[in-house]
Amino acid sequence: MPQADMSKEAFTGGCHCGNLDVRLTLSGPPAAVPLRACACSFCRAHATRTVSDPAGLFVVTATDWGLVERYRFGSGTADYLVCRRCGVYVGAVCETPAGLRAVANVNSLDQRAAFTTVPSAPDYDGETVTARLVRRAANWMPAQVV
Repeated sequence: MPQADMSKEAFTGGCHCGNLDVRLTLSGPPAAVPLRACACSFCRAHATRTVSDPAGLFVVTATDWGLVERYRFGSGTADYLVCRRCGVYVGAVCETPAGLRAVANVNSLDQRAAFTTVPSAPDYDGETVTARLVRRAANWMPAQVV
């Protein structure tokens, strides 16, 4: 029996009010993708579970970009995309030498229950800005913000 091509899987979602729409494409099944629950105060406050796949793609669109907060904190190297109307954090984007890269908050996806791995809890507090940008260029996924 032939098997279906599972090389790419797409997931959709967005914020609660519908202003932000996201589409996440992964190179493998969600149950095999490592999740992170970053130890920073922002991610802890939002109870995030983020994912990145260097072979994937994260696309963010908005009905009204005026209702989107590009929140920056800490080193100021990434924009955390938060809907101003409903408060949902959908992901973060960062300009790197490799182009725009992102992590997606799987809790903002319609199929969030498909992501079943136990999240790691990395702590990036001691990381230099240069090391942070190099890590993101290598590990975060290509992104489009349209």
